Amino acid sequence: MYSKEETQRLKREFWIAFAEKYPRKWMLYDTKIKDAAFKFYADNKKAQVIMEIEPRSDHKRFQYFEKMESLKNILREEHIKDLVFERHFILENGKEVSRIWAEKTGLSMNNRQHWDAVFEFFNDHMDAFERFFNEYSDYIMDIDLNE
Repeated sequence: MYSKEETQRLKREFWIAFAEKYPRKWMLYDTKIKDAAFKFYADNKKAQVIMEIEPRSDHKRFQYFEKMESLKNILREEHIKDLVFERHFILENGKEVSRIWAEKTGLSMNNRQHWDAVFEFFNDHMDAFERFFNEYSDYIMDIDLNE
């Protein structure tokens, strides 16, 4: 086990190494949809690439999620086949969001020997997610903002 300081140092080194291996600007929070973002996640068991939709209004959240869900077949067939769609996902803090994600288990950010596999998973899946989103963003963002 690592101490809290060692864990923080390792996490910092992990993210720096990822940025050095794939030096590009990721979309992440720049989706043009308020409260919708792409995220990278890694822990000692898995790596995930996530799109989280979390407007305060459930109505807006569900509209965005339904737009993404309506494109599920295209997304899976042409970009990322192993995506999970979850309309009601509860975060650790108790907040409910809608989430779409791909996951690779058996990888640990605490194991330097896994880093290349995590980085490759991140790069391949986030790049595919972003390309899909850019291609269909006009359709996804076209929702009724009136509740």
